[in-house]
Amino acid sequence: MAHKSSSTLAETVGAALDGLQIELPSWGFADTGTRFGKFHQPAARTTEEKFADAGQVHKVTGACPTVALHVLWDVPEGTKPSDIKKVAERYGVRPGSISPNVFQDQIYKHGSLSNEQESVRRRALEHILDSVRIAREIGSRDVTPWFADGSNFPGTANIRARKRWMAEGLKRAHDALGPDQRLLVEYKPFEPAFYHTDIADWGMALVLARQAGPKGRVLVDTGHHYLAQNIEQIVAWLLDEGMLGGFHFNDRRYADDDLTLGSIDPYQVFRIFAEIRFYEWETGQRADIAYMVDQSHNLKGKIEEMIQTVMTAQELYAKAALIDFPSLTKAQNEQRLIDAENTYKDAFSTDVRPAVREWRRARGLGEDPLAAFRESGYMERITRERAGRESAVSSYA
Repeated sequence: MAHKSSSTLAETVGAALDGLQIELPSWGFADTGTRFGKFHQPAARTTEEKFADAGQVHKVTGACPTVALHVLWDVPEGTKPSDIKKVAERYGVRPGSISPNVFQDQIYKHGSLSNEQESVRRRALEHILDSVRIAREIGSRDVTPWFADGSNFPGTANIRARKRWMAEGLKRAHDALGPDQRLLVEYKPFEPAFYHTDIADWGMALVLARQAGPKGRVLVDTGHHYLAQNIEQIVAWLLDEGMLGGFHFNDRRYADDDLTLGSIDPYQVFRIFAEIRFYEWETGQRADIAYMVDQSHNLKGKIEEMIQTVMTAQELYAKAALIDFPSLTKAQNEQRLIDAENTYKDAFSTDVRPAVREWRRARGLGEDPLAAFRESGYMERITRERAGRESAVSSYA
């Protein structure tokens, strides 16, 4: 990286952070656990409490104006979308992407849109179409279905037929979208299906998103890959194809661990951001990407962990903004491998925290969002208010 003065570095970091918004998941504020059990916290039980907790994260970070919602958990039958909008506004945030739930009910034991039973496929589609309608009424741009569909044993499913059923359902969902809405198709190689998953990788998601229609895009969950898979190459390809719709950010050590962003491999997150920034520099246009968090905070405090995640994302995104792309391109074209690689390493090694603190001060935020939250007394208050209450059903066991 070419030498930058502290003022130039701060300006570069500030401009980058001005354009970075991160969507929080409502389910990240509810009690979660594993198939072995659940460890309770003073977690949010209602949609209003989720918005309240998310509002605290946005208040101290200034970067999280929207909250992703799961229809089954956050907009149950009988809920008026207008009421959801009013509650969100009360806490300084807005409803974000809408996630249908076609994996939890008993009827989906053998799949949803890919189920062999036409009645089940019809019910799943009706729910997804309801989700599209809710998204339209609530002002949400993105509908983000994830499918647990697949099989556990060889010979138990017609993989080609299930592919066609999935494509048909997604096309119906796409055609119901409003003019400004998008359908983000997510993929996952395994779990809960362990022999085959109907949308197992980015190529399958890409094919299905394109078949769905022009508003179809691919959603990349960073935990939904095999170990050692080059996620930033997938990002680069999807960018080049104009098909990268968004991310569900998290980290992992083994599989879909849903750990805190950057807790295991911050350099990977940096490399993903680097590909995005490189694309934007090379094309001169901003990538239309929804940055979303999807993590399970079973042991860490949920609100504090979200704040930690956002702070990490801001720092890694700021580092990626410091890459000297003219020098990088020149070194690549001249096949100077060490010099090219060092443009990444120099940017990653830069301590951007002073510049990030300066950005926060300039926007009336506390220099340390985590400290600001701890000093607010919010955690102590909700701990008292929520003590001894049963948690609502959440996304995990």
